[in-house]
Parts: sequence; structure tokens; C-alpha cells
Amino acid sequence: MATSLHNLSQYDITTIPDASNMCFGIVVAEWNEDITGALLDGAVKTLEKHGALPENIHIKTVPGSFELIYGAHQMVLHGGYDAVIILGSVIRGETPHFDYICQGVTAGIARLNTTSEIPIIYGLLTTNDLQQALDRCGGKYGNKGDECAIDAIKMAKF
Repeated sequence: MATSLHNLSQYDITTIPDASNMCFGIVVAEWNEDITGALLDGAVKTLEKHGALPENIHIKTVPGSFELIYGAHQMVLHGGYDAVIILGSVIRGETPHFDYICQGVTAGIARLNTTSEIPIIYGLLTTNDLQQALDRCGGKYGNKGDECAIDAIKMAKF
């Protein structure tokens, strides 16, 4: 989680395993594409920085954040991945839609993590406004995509 005390893109590089023999699936929501595209860019660059080959990073898109659950499940069933990363962005609006989507995605990914043979990394930004999302997709708090890539590498070696 990004706070004034923690930047999402900062980590101890010496603690990261080599990812050159790993394969990753990434499911990214098209909704809030400027945000999710920046998250995706951060995740891919960080995976490659730690040795993942571009041909071993498979990206699928889904229309919105709720569909990340289905996309991740399909990757788990059919992909042969060492880890799957989900990337999405839900920004609070004037209706309870925000709460339903955030709760649903969180519960769905948690369920997949307890029933799957591989880790699914939770990269859903849940922010109150656009600025908070921008701050967390490459802004002043770093990039959640970087953090998710590091988590995926570490959990694949768990």
C-alpha cells in the first residue's frame, strides 16, 4: 500500500529472485485505461528488469475490473503460469457501484488464491479520486504495477 512512508516502486533489489525461467500472466482491465495502461507498463518493465523474457509475459484484457476474476481464473486453468497478476482501477463515484465492485473483486481474487495452484497478485487500485490513482500508477507514490511484479516473482518462488 502506498503511503507517505512507502513508495510502491522502491524495494531491495537483492531480495528479488531471478525470473528468467518464469512465465507470467497479466489480466488488465480496459476501464480507466490511462491508469491501467500505466500499471501494465510498470509491471512488464519490472518483470523484464528481473529477467523475465518478453515471450513469457502474456497479457489479456477484460472490459472492467469485475471481469478480472474470470480472466485470472481462465489464466490459471489454461496458461501454465508461475503467477498471474490482475491490474485494474476503480475510482469512487456518486453511487455504491464502487463498493460492490471493490468488494466483489477482492473476494473473488481471495477465493482464487485459496483454491489455485499458483498465486494471483492483487493489483486493483481502489481510490477516492483520479489524482490518487495517478499518484499510484507512476506518480508520487510510485507504480502499483512495479509492486505487483515484485510480488509475483517472490510468490512464484514461495
